[in-house]
Amino acid sequence: MKNEQKFKIESEFAPAGDQPSAIKSLIGGLKNGLRYQTLLGVTGSGKTFTVANIIEAVQKPTLVIAHNKTLAAQLAQEYKEFFPNNAVHYFVSYYDYYQPEAYMPVTDTYIEKEAQINEEIERLRHASTQALLTRKDVIVVASVSCIYGLGSPIEYEKVNLKIAVGDKFSRFEFVRKLVNIHFERTNADLSPGKFRVVGTVMEIMPVSEKVVYRLEITDEKISKIQKIDAVSRTILKEVNIFFLFPAKHFITAPEELERAIKDIKKELDTQLKIFDKEGKILEAERLKRRTSYDLALIREIGYCSGIENYSRHFSGKKVGEPPDTLLSYFPHKKDGSADFLTIIDESHVTVPQIGGMYNGDQARKRTLVEHGFRLPSAKDNRPLRFAEFEERVGQILFTSATPGKYENEKSEKTTEQVIRPTGLIDPEISIRPIQASGKGPNFNLEVKLPSRYGGQIQDFIAEAEKTIKKGGRAIATTLTKKMAEDLSEFLKEKKIKARYLHSDIKTIERIEILTSFRKGEFDCLVGVNLLREGLDLPEVTFIGILDADKEGFLRSETSLIQIIGRAARNVDGHVTLYADNITGSIGRAVEETNRRRSLQIAYNKKHGITPRTIIKKIRDITEEMNTEHKKAVQSELSLEEAIFKKNPRKLIRQKELQMNASVKILDFETAAILRDELLILKERLKGGE
Repeated sequence: MKNEQKFKIESEFAPAGDQPSAIKSLIGGLKNGLRYQTLLGVTGSGKTFTVANIIEAVQKPTLVIAHNKTLAAQLAQEYKEFFPNNAVHYFVSYYDYYQPEAYMPVTDTYIEKEAQINEEIERLRHASTQALLTRKDVIVVASVSCIYGLGSPIEYEKVNLKIAVGDKFSRFEFVRKLVNIHFERTNADLSPGKFRVVGTVMEIMPVSEKVVYRLEITDEKISKIQKIDAVSRTILKEVNIFFLFPAKHFITAPEELERAIKDIKKELDTQLKIFDKEGKILEAERLKRRTSYDLALIREIGYCSGIENYSRHFSGKKVGEPPDTLLSYFPHKKDGSADFLTIIDESHVTVPQIGGMYNGDQARKRTLVEHGFRLPSAKDNRPLRFAEFEERVGQILFTSATPGKYENEKSEKTTEQVIRPTGLIDPEISIRPIQASGKGPNFNLEVKLPSRYGGQIQDFIAEAEKTIKKGGRAIATTLTKKMAEDLSEFLKEKKIKARYLHSDIKTIERIEILTSFRKGEFDCLVGVNLLREGLDLPEVTFIGILDADKEGFLRSETSLIQIIGRAARNVDGHVTLYADNITGSIGRAVEETNRRRSLQIAYNKKHGITPRTIIKKIRDITEEMNTEHKKAVQSELSLEEAIFKKNPRKLIRQKELQMNASVKILDFETAAILRDELLILKERLKGGE
C-alpha cells in the first residue's frame, strides 16, 4: 500500500509578478488534458516556484529532467525546500568516472569498460526507485540518465523482503535471501548493501539509507529491531517492521535465471554460426570465451561485470524492445498510459540531449558486436529512442527562457512569465562596432592583443572601468578559450582584476572562481560558454558580448538571449553586443529583449513597483576545503591532528558525518572533498595499526 501523503508547499512567499497567471493557465491546461505545454519564463522570474505550485495543485508524482548533474542538484535542493515533508529525490548517473567499453578496428584497440561508481549517488538512485514504489508524493529530479536501461521494477519490487518483529528466523535461510538480492556479507564496517552477523545479532545497511537495522534473535525469532545511525551508532528508534529492497536494480528470480541462461546460450550458438559462415574465426573464439565466462559467473553468483548487456534475456523482452528505465518505476494507469507529470527544465538544451543519446550508443555497440566482444542482444541495453521516450511520459511541461523548435511545434499552449516578482526588467542593450573607429573613450590605447580582436576590446575596457568604479562586476564572453586567456591577461595589464573561465578549468576551481567573483576579489570574468555554468550572479551590472555577429552555436538567438539574461538580476544591468553586422540572431534577440522590457516597465508603472536587485547569499562550498585536516598539515598542533593522535576513529566518524550531511543537501563537491580526506585518514590509520 502506497503512502497517501499530499504535496504541500512550505514557503514564506506567495506567487507574485506573472507567477499567479502562469500557474492558473498551466493548471488549466493540465486539467483540460493538454499533452504539451511550455512555460516561457525569463531569467529570474521564479520558474521553479511556479512549477512547485503546479505540482501541489495536480498532486501527481513528478519527473523533472535537467541537462546536467549540477543543475539537477540545484533543482532538487530547491524542490526540497518547497516540499520539506514530501519525497524529493535525485537521480543521475552514478559514475564519477566512466569509460565505456569500445573497440577501434582501425588500430585494433579494445578499450575495456572502466568506471568509478559514486556510492552516495548510487544510494540516492535506489532511494528514488524505492520511493516511487512505496509512496505517491514523489518528485524525482533526474539527468538524462533516466532514459537508460535500469532493470525491471516488477522484479525489483517482487523480491523485497518484509522483516518484522516476531518473524521466525533461520540464519541460513535469511543469509541466503540477502545474498539472492545482492547483499554482501562482511566482518568489517558496514556500508550500503552489506550485512554482518555477530552471535544472535544481525546488522544490515540498506542500499538506500545511511542507517543500520539491528535484528536481535531470541528462540529462533526476531525479538527486536533497532534503527541505528550508521556513523555515530546512536539508536534512532525501535521499529516493528521494515522493508528491504535489492542492492542492485538488475534482479532476476531464480526460476527466470535458468531460462535466461538458456536464451543466452542459444543466442551465442546462433552468433557463432554466423561468424563461422563469414570466416570470422578470431571473433567467434573471442565471443565464445567472453560469454562462457560471464555465464559461469551468473550461474555461480547470479551476477557478472557487464550483466546489463544481457538485460534483454533476464527481462524476457523481445529483440529491439525498449528496456525498462526510471520511467517504468513511475505510476501508470490500467491502460498502461503514464500517470505522472514530466517537467523538462531548460528544454532548449535538454530535449536535443534526450534525442541524441540513442544513436551514439548504438554506433559503439554495433562495432563491439561485429568484432565478437558482445552478443547482438547487448544493443538492447540502451537508452530510449526519442519516440519511445514520448510514449512513456504523460503530460509534459517545458520550461525555458528560449524554447526550441520542438517545444514551439509541440506545445498546445505557451504561457509567458515575463514579469519578475522583484520588479527587475531585462537589461538595456547597445550595439557597438568590433573594429576601432578612432572615436570613443580609450580608443588610443596600445593593444597587445592580435589585431583581429578589433576595437571592441578598448570599448569593453572603458565600460568595465566605469562599472567597477560604481562597485559592479563585468563579464566578457569570447568565442575561444585562447581569447579568454589572452583577454584576461591583457585586462590585468590594464589594472583590471580579471580571471578567465572555460571548460578546461576543473569543477572545484570553477566554483572557487565564481565565488571569488561574487565576493569582489576580482572584478571582471572572461569566459567562453558561460551559460553552461548555471550562473546566478546578481552582482553583475555589465556584460560585453564580443564578436556577437559570428553566427553559430555561441552566438545564436537562443545563446544571445540567455547571455543577456545574466544581467537581469541587477537594477543597473546593461549589455553591449559588439558587431559590425546585425545578424538575424542579433536582430531577433534584441527585438525579444525589448519586447519583454516594455511589458515589464508597463507592469511596474501600473503597480507602482520599484525594481530591486536580487540579494543572494554568497555560499562557498569550497570554504570547507580549508578544513581542520588541512590545518593539520600546516601545524602538528592543530585540533584535528590532536584528535587523530588521541582517537583516530573519532575523527573518521566526524568526517563521515560531515560527508553525509553534504550529500543530504546534494552538495556533492564538498562531499567529494571529504571523501578524499577520509581515504587519507583511513590509510594513515591502517599504516599506524
